[in-house]
Amino acid sequence: MKKRPLGLVAIVLYKSFTALLLMVTSIALLLTLKNYQNLDIFSKDYVLEGKSIIIDWVLKKVINLNPRTLAFSGIGTGIYAIVTTIEAVGLWNEKRWAHVLVLVLVGISIPPEIYELIRGISPIKIVIFLLNLAVFWYLLRNFPKHRK
Repeated sequence: MKKRPLGLVAIVLYKSFTALLLMVTSIALLLTLKNYQNLDIFSKDYVLEGKSIIIDWVLKKVINLNPRTLAFSGIGTGIYAIVTTIEAVGLWNEKRWAHVLVLVLVGISIPPEIYELIRGISPIKIVIFLLNLAVFWYLLRNFPKHRK
């Protein structure tokens, strides 16, 4: 088995974890859309009595979403999960196109992340921004040389 650089392995694990989270989110959004009416009825009948603030908050957010927004979000998140999986597989196989794809997608995301940090700092925003900067820097610095 080919030994890969530790930085590349870390990026592949990060991308794989991200793809898994995106896929779970996509499935949850699409299942919510499929069961939207039942969820609406459930949210009106279910009394939480302060036991689970998180469930109450999620139900209120989801019920207030337009079903078209749920569908668009679920499909978009699923497509992004597939692209992220392709990135991870391509990086694992040390393909030049995967380096380019990740550099472009991460590079495009950095300005909006800076904007989001300006609007309001949170620990998760900072962590994601720093991770994406590290990925971008590592891949740019270790860009594969063209083979003849």
